[in-house]
Amino acid sequence: MMDDGHEPEWRIIGKSVQGASHVRTGLPNQDAICWLPESGTGLPLVLAVSDGHGSAKCFRSDVGARLAVETTTKVIQEFLESLPEPPNLSTIKRWAEENLRREIVRRWRDAVADDLSAKPFTSAELEQADAKVGGSKRRQVVPDPILAYGATLLTVVVAEPFILYLQLGDGDILTISEMGEVGRPPLPADERLFANETTSLCSRDAWRDFRSHFQVLSGPPPALILVSTDGYANSFRNEADFLIVGADILEMIRSDGLDAVDERLQTWLTEASQEGSGDDITLGILCRVDALKIPAGRVPAEQLPCMEEAAAGESENPTKPLSERRAEKPQDAASEEETV
Repeated sequence: MMDDGHEPEWRIIGKSVQGASHVRTGLPNQDAICWLPESGTGLPLVLAVSDGHGSAKCFRSDVGARLAVETTTKVIQEFLESLPEPPNLSTIKRWAEENLRREIVRRWRDAVADDLSAKPFTSAELEQADAKVGGSKRRQVVPDPILAYGATLLTVVVAEPFILYLQLGDGDILTISEMGEVGRPPLPADERLFANETTSLCSRDAWRDFRSHFQVLSGPPPALILVSTDGYANSFRNEADFLIVGADILEMIRSDGLDAVDERLQTWLTEASQEGSGDDITLGILCRVDALKIPAGRVPAEQLPCMEEAAAGESENPTKPLSERRAEKPQDAASEEETV
């Protein structure tokens, strides 16, 4: 909530690009992104990003990711539209923590069932899955076909009095203040997320694996919120190099404008995949437009605490956020995930 009582103006931009490894092998982009309202302006805004696992048993995970972002944004928008004015924050928080995750999983599973009914598994799909791992995956998928659609989910809801962060599986959410300070929302840790293993919408009782944070706004909201699939962070050499991207993007938007950054985003993300992880990459940016004015006393990016390692000399050029500080070589294995 703004100190002057005026509702801040927000915009969403974002892109999803096919990973370099998938271009070489002819596999589709397993990521998806969706936001509502479709204009990407006004409040409330709902942004959802999903990463299909792409493993042998998850051979329809590109569809699963698309269904995840579409159903999630609709579920949240329908709930927000049903609220009385003014909204009751206790009701919203209780719904977010108790009912939302169940409803997302239920609606996603219904959408998967509809897709499977319209397009049953083909022998070619099952044979291709068998060829990768010697037949064991067919025995898993046939009795539990939802496995074929496995995907992660990251969601951010921005409304005038609150922000909701929701995450299932891997991926990253970064918040960037007006001063360029980069952080993460205080989501509970999940020690099961390591290497290529992740929690998933296709897991049994998936609703229990969601992590969430409901933030009531009593001061200025973040200037930017970045939501990305793990292919983006995996394209950088270390955590510090990835975190500094948040301040870099804020600087780019301030100097060149949000529309210019939107136009360049697909090229930047494609380069990140080619020079880094090799994985599909999706990035959504929620931008508070009034925060684009450079505040007095702003901390230079290279002096921010979360960027100490990069400032010590590892980062070659902190003003080029999406084409520098890459991992040493593509990590094609990162594009295939397994559920835990």
